[in-house]
Amino acid sequence: MKFSSFNKKIITDNVGYTVDKITEIIKTIGPRESGSAETYAAQELLRKDLEQFADETHYETYKMAPKAFLHFTKSVSDVVIGSTVLGGVLKYVKPEKLGKLGKLAKNKTVPHALVCASTVGGLFVTVMEFLLYKQFCDVLYKKTEGRNLVATRKATEVTKKRIVISGHIDSAYEWRHIYYGKDKLMGPLMGGTIATAVISAATSAVSTVLSLTKSDSKFASFMTDKWYAFHFFTLLNMLTLHAFVDFKTLSPGANDNLTGTMAAVTALKMLDEAGIRFKNTEVVAMITDGEEAGLRGAKQFAKDHYQEFVESGVETSVLCVDTLTDLEYLNVYNRDMTGTVKHDPKFSNLIMEAAKEAGHDDLKFASVFFGSSDAAAFSQAGISATCLAAMDPSPADYYHNRCDSYDRLVPEAIQTGYDVIMSSILKFADEDDAE
Repeated sequence: MKFSSFNKKIITDNVGYTVDKITEIIKTIGPRESGSAETYAAQELLRKDLEQFADETHYETYKMAPKAFLHFTKSVSDVVIGSTVLGGVLKYVKPEKLGKLGKLAKNKTVPHALVCASTVGGLFVTVMEFLLYKQFCDVLYKKTEGRNLVATRKATEVTKKRIVISGHIDSAYEWRHIYYGKDKLMGPLMGGTIATAVISAATSAVSTVLSLTKSDSKFASFMTDKWYAFHFFTLLNMLTLHAFVDFKTLSPGANDNLTGTMAAVTALKMLDEAGIRFKNTEVVAMITDGEEAGLRGAKQFAKDHYQEFVESGVETSVLCVDTLTDLEYLNVYNRDMTGTVKHDPKFSNLIMEAAKEAGHDDLKFASVFFGSSDAAAFSQAGISATCLAAMDPSPADYYHNRCDSYDRLVPEAIQTGYDVIMSSILKFADEDDAE
């Protein structure tokens, strides 16, 4: 079946169903921290619906540390602030006034070495956690149980293909820069923090070397004596980094990412209502937990299902849907994880072609240039995947803050996203495969 033959009223009706269900989840359950009872309650609510139009549903559990991914913003900033203050005391206070610290104060290398070690270490942790999404700090934090909910609409004959529509159901800790800055301060504050940290790391390394070599050049004198004052600009930026994440406040997560979650649910629901079964293609709805904790759910699922998805002989691709809100930014994101991960070109092209067949030829290929989607976890694992999203990357005013509630939903964007998703499923399965 081609999308042109699909009953469009089914899509329109399911947009209403989506808005109602998201509103219900937020009103009755509320925000959903990764690995929390609220996340599980929301999954259970949707599982009851999925059981009506899926052949099988089940949970897959794993352990994760919800705060490990972003708590580095506090630990890194605290270490840099502490080392800069201590270095400043050693540098500017007379040794005889420092008691036992006086011996350290006499060593002119120590203040620069302290700043160098803390900023270089802080940047390393930031790269490992936020740029590469490694589970680098997890060992230091309390673990909880996360769950991925999987629902399958099976093929009627031999399964030769599998398409997975995925969305994460957990919501984010509030990012104060966006909420209080009205989406205007995020860039300047984070940019300033990163820039000054890099400068401090580089120049403190130079100052440390020059101090050790006891160079008497004018440049060495400037770097070892006067330049230290610059590090206090880094300290000020680190204060804003410390305040960046509010771990006591959670976004309601209506758009990010209950819209993606509902895209997975309604994919099966719309096929059922249209009476469509595929002979050789199974369609899977996957609702992950832990995306906001560093893609933990998707990473675990990709690890557990690599053999099934890659080596079993069943052609499998994963379409991760993450926020269907800002229609002008509805794109196929074929690069991810701050541009460091490339998604499957063949599958990305299929989604783009499906969008055109659905009458939406204004989509473009784009990159998730700040942060990541679950799709990156699958692509990193060697599983065919790509991402469909519609969110202002500036970032959006509702992104990761309390404004992301049901009153901020955009039904037109949801409907357009559903057009693309249904067209993609039909195209992936092949028009001759439908019964």
